Amino acid sequence: MVAYTTAPGDVEMGPEERTVVLVEKKSSAVRIWKVSVALLIVALCIGGVLLFAWYWSGKLDITTQSGQREALIKSDTAEKTDPHYTLSRIGSKAKAAIHLEGNYEDCESSKHQLEWRNGQGQAFAQGGFKLVDNQIIIPQTGLYFVYSQASFRVSCSDGDEKGAGRRLMPLSHRIWRYSDSIGSRASLMSAVRSACQSTAQEDSDGDGKGWYNAIYLGAVFQLNKGDRLWTETNQLSELETDEGRTFFGVFAL
Repeated sequence: MVAYTTAPGDVEMGPEERTVVLVEKKSSAVRIWKVSVALLIVALCIGGVLLFAWYWSGKLDITTQSGQREALIKSDTAEKTDPHYTLSRIGSKAKAAIHLEGNYEDCESSKHQLEWRNGQGQAFAQGGFKLVDNQIIIPQTGLYFVYSQASFRVSCSDGDEKGAGRRLMPLSHRIWRYSDSIGSRASLMSAVRSACQSTAQEDSDGDGKGWYNAIYLGAVFQLNKGDRLWTETNQLSELETDEGRTFFGVFAL
């Protein structure tokens, strides 16, 4: 907006000789408008920078979290491929559970039975379970998952002559139950494997240490308080009792 004003003339001149000069005067509103536009542009620039920084920060955070999740998933998947580890994790979350590791010493003083041990390796007991005389005592009446595994390594070579060896060695593993309501023992589960099915059979690992296999048993049963569970296994001298290979356990459902 433009305003005009008159410049004073020479006072000594007569009225007829005075000259009127128009001077352009800028309004203060123009300056205010320009300042406002400049501030708006600055604000837009700052907002754009902040938005750009927020976008890349969020994208970086998402990428980092995704990488961490992938690493955790890979680690968790590797652990869960081990059945022994999975059973231990499930049992540890149960209200009542017991998991035992097997041991056998082939000597004259041995009791000639697979000995179950608590507090060894991954073994534990909680929720009232007890190990008494190599038997698991059920704490309360209810549904339970009972499981056991026996691992064997058998040498199929039984002679010095070429082709000499064992034939069809039976390997068996069984879980027994005794209940006062029944008054006698009863077989819960059992399985049989045949090792050395032919004299030409090669070692399963190809390392000359023998034929390897495992018998796994597992199922759900209704058990009573005070019931006793134990195992029976043949070919004890062929058992593999390294940690995680031979075990026995129960957990409440």
